[in-house]
Amino acid sequence: MNAIRVLLVDDHPVVRAGLRAMLTELEGITVAAEAADGAAALAALSRLRALGEPADVVLMDLQMGAGMDGVTATGRIQAGDGGTPAPPVLILTTFDSDADILAAVEAGASGYMLKDAPPEQIRQAVLAAAAGQTALAPEVAARLLGRMRSPGPALSAREIQLLGLLAAGLANRAIAKELFISEATVKTHLVHIYDKLGVQNRTAAVAAAVQQRIIRPHGSADQ
Repeated sequence: MNAIRVLLVDDHPVVRAGLRAMLTELEGITVAAEAADGAAALAALSRLRALGEPADVVLMDLQMGAGMDGVTATGRIQAGDGGTPAPPVLILTTFDSDADILAAVEAGASGYMLKDAPPEQIRQAVLAAAAGQTALAPEVAARLLGRMRSPGPALSAREIQLLGLLAAGLANRAIAKELFISEATVKTHLVHIYDKLGVQNRTAAVAAAVQQRIIRPHGSADQ
């Protein structure tokens, strides 16, 4: 069986070197190319395809400095911007908030793994993604199941997205512009968010969302 060709996407050179060393030692996997952000990943996919050596799986970081982030890149790849058929994208990140997980899944990611996972777990996830299967870290699967089993009303993906903008300090007007909705709709969403979280104001909503790992703390960076 031919080795699965992986495109490794991460903005930290030291992390990429470590991941490359780990992946190279795993049976059945080879690193075909590396990229430091989403735009470079799209270019690498096109280049590999032109060489007749397309990537089988993209191992994608989420947060990549000022470059194109992993969620945007995942959506672009699945839309065919790196060539068709689009390879599956496996997220490999330090973040496990609901906001990050849902955004990646909605963008078309085939799996979601955490960087502290054992090498064999990452290997199995790569193999699963290459075979067209879903691969989720146990912690991520537990969070998704928790959302489904929650006795109370769960926050919608849009409400979680709005919470992230609240955490970034945006006012209602700026949130409305960012999400292409009216300020009245923003206020309606806020009422629902406060009710679901059992809070009375924006500050308490952000604090509760961070504490429950619905969103990540503002300013946190992937590694």
